[in-house]
Amino acid sequence: MTEAKTIYNFSKSSKIDEWKIVNDEVMGGMSLGIIQINSEGSGVFSGHVSLDNNGGFCLVRHDLDCIVVEDYSSFEIRMKGDGKKYQFRCKSSDHQRHSYIYTFSSGKDWKVITIPFKKMEPYFRGDSLKMPNYNGDFLAQVAILIGNNKEEDFSLEVDYIKLK
Repeated sequence: MTEAKTIYNFSKSSKIDEWKIVNDEVMGGMSLGIIQINSEGSGVFSGHVSLDNNGGFCLVRHDLDCIVVEDYSSFEIRMKGDGKKYQFRCKSSDHQRHSYIYTFSSGKDWKVITIPFKKMEPYFRGDSLKMPNYNGDFLAQVAILIGNNKEEDFSLEVDYIKLK
């Protein structure tokens, strides 16, 4: 069995600029998301989702040098949040337009969630694609998105993201 591989481990010394925020302003929306490191060293993705001007999402992503992940079968994330639904997303290449997504609910206590590659479905701009689910060959990006079709504040605290 292959040993777990850490994709990102948040700490007080994390370089937060390794993460990029993409708000719905790319399509005229008014949502605002940020990523910060809190006093405990966790990454905190928080903000406000607005439906104004056809908006409705905030996303934070981490681009990787494309890595081979065929020896793994799932992602593992340690996190706690606000009870809201989020999407974990990945891409297998820099040039890929669609994302593979898995929706999860956060809770107010720390928990570890396991996301099997085979459960990550291909989507492009909110539309399901008639393609196979993520096959776990390569990994070039991981991301977290909130977009629950309602105006809301949000906060998700992340400790780490690993491959298992």
